[in-house]
Amino acid sequence: MMELPREYNLRSATVEDRWAIRRLVFTAGLDPTQIRWSQFWVIEKDGQVVGCGQLRQFEDTQELGSLVIARSHRRQGLGSALTHHLIQQASHPLYLECLGQTLVQFYKQLGFQVTNLDNVPPLLKRKFALTQRLARVLPLPLVVMKHDGGEIFRSG
Repeated sequence: MMELPREYNLRSATVEDRWAIRRLVFTAGLDPTQIRWSQFWVIEKDGQVVGCGQLRQFEDTQELGSLVIARSHRRQGLGSALTHHLIQQASHPLYLECLGQTLVQFYKQLGFQVTNLDNVPPLLKRKFALTQRLARVLPLPLVVMKHDGGEIFRSG
């Protein structure tokens, strides 16, 4: 398990965290439409939420989404520790979408691999297909990735 610096705390989100989560997601320019606070884990320091990430549940898969660390708290390993924790929490194959090579490299270091949209389970594929079309129009370097969980994913 990747360790957080001592002054930070990782915990599952509570209803009281919902506005801090929304603020982080909105500030990062991420999709704010599918935020369910109950699916989030947060990192806090001195009682303030400084990072968050969500495991969205689909029928036969999960999506790692809305992973954000506040700009003033970056470069301390918080994003890596949170991502690692979310991977450990996953109970189904885990996918994500990210923009650009910097994030692709970040997620590759944590065991994710680039995959084709054709390899994504149907429910998640429909969701990703919308953003993929938008990415082609704008154009944006949107990449789909899958974590090869191996023994991590517990049978449901």
